[in-house]
Amino acid sequence: MAYTRLTRERIAELVAADIPDGLYVNLGIGIPTLIPRYLPAGREVVLHSENGILGMGPGLPGPLDTDLINAGKQPISLLPGAAICDQVLSFAMMRGGHLDLTVLGAFQVSQQGDLANWDTGAPHAIPAVGGAMDLAVGAREVWVIMGHTTKEGAPRLVERCSYPLTGTQVVDRIYTDLAIVQVGPAGFTVQAMVAGITADELQDLSGAPLRFVGQPRVLG
Repeated sequence: MAYTRLTRERIAELVAADIPDGLYVNLGIGIPTLIPRYLPAGREVVLHSENGILGMGPGLPGPLDTDLINAGKQPISLLPGAAICDQVLSFAMMRGGHLDLTVLGAFQVSQQGDLANWDTGAPHAIPAVGGAMDLAVGAREVWVIMGHTTKEGAPRLVERCSYPLTGTQVVDRIYTDLAIVQVGPAGFTVQAMVAGITADELQDLSGAPLRFVGQPRVLG
């Protein structure tokens, strides 16, 4: 069957819709930085950036202050009541269990919920752990956004990570360009899939067994 992978913007929109009201949420670099644009109106979510911002806004629309940037060095805005602090205090928030959720990018996630997102070992690649290790163990819940496969077609959902680990058994949910997958004691459970893809096709693109309980929601 024919199917279309989700765009970066659509993935960010899906994640934003799933974030419950009232949470303190850290956003990693990459696709997670798009999430503020899509938070539903009226939902109170306090966004944290590891470079020392609490109460981060989307940075759009309107004129931007180029002195205000997120952890990915992209211009952002500040919402009323926002606070700026040094990285010592910011990392104390991350390590101290004060964040309800972190949304991170990844290279691989294992069926046990192990996270690998800082080094592939590829020649000339620059390892970049940043605050990911602190967030992986400090946040109460960890969601991952990543492509379902690499550009070469290798699976990113795997039985065991082949890359250096950021944290063990830390990932709760994964949003890919093909599916939304919950991670638990039984491994990967598919909650939603893009329109047109079959369970067999999704399994073929995955490096670990997938569970299908009932009828997964259709993503478009």
